[in-house]
Amino acid sequence: MPELPEVETIRRGVVPALVGRSVAAVHVYDRRLRWPVPRDLERALPGRRVAAIDRRSKYLLFRMATPDGVPPGQATLLVHLGMTGSLRIHAGAPARMLHDHVDVVFDDGTTLRYRDPRRFGTILWIPGDAAGHPLLSRLGPEPFSTAFDAESLYRATRGRRAAIKLALMDNRLVVGVGNIYANEALFRAGIRPTRAAGRLSRARLAGLADAVRKTLAEAIDKGGSTLRDYVDAAGEPGAFQLEYAVYGREGLPCPACGTPVRAIRQGQRSTFYCPTCQT
Repeated sequence: MPELPEVETIRRGVVPALVGRSVAAVHVYDRRLRWPVPRDLERALPGRRVAAIDRRSKYLLFRMATPDGVPPGQATLLVHLGMTGSLRIHAGAPARMLHDHVDVVFDDGTTLRYRDPRRFGTILWIPGDAAGHPLLSRLGPEPFSTAFDAESLYRATRGRRAAIKLALMDNRLVVGVGNIYANEALFRAGIRPTRAAGRLSRARLAGLADAVRKTLAEAIDKGGSTLRDYVDAAGEPGAFQLEYAVYGREGLPCPACGTPVRAIRQGQRSTFYCPTCQT
């Protein structure tokens, strides 16, 4: 956590408040994130305007234009929320709390605050083309793009003995499908998570690609999932956890057939499935 639906929810929440606004000041209170916050950030950002806010996998990309009209995309503020990070919009910023690490203040007084109790998140400044950055350059297709379909899945999984759930969480195959949504998508597709990825037919992979897109789209519509401390940019929790069919439901009846949901461990992650509906 947060996974793709939560990050996309946050992106949609900050766009109306920030796109078109210029940075007035940056305050870094603690640089000790997964990688240190760049020491030139306080000098690089002020005066730049937010031209767009994009998402690539679970990364937020703030496209920053210069006041003299240099095209957007040539400088990017990259943000990853890690396990416990959050971005909040404040019209008038409250007093800083212990785990508030970075404030970006805009020309209208709006503050974008980054909070991260465990400090596994990332804030990086990319002055050149962000697409070539090592964190982004090797990522696979977006789940909502035309590059992700049955044929791409079929080609990518041929000869792979890895379980389909583990393959689905590989960012080289498709980005942004974390543990929660891999469980739910496989249930919707009727595929057992332990099945070898290379043994699934085109037809079953077509159903899986469709299930991934529908699961993620519904999660975004519900504002993502709140299991512990995730909130959106306005401080509101998500609601998709109320829709889970299998995730976290070990021993409870499958909503489709009533068979108790089973739980196993795969790749050090919890996996939940219906032994009747998923084959």
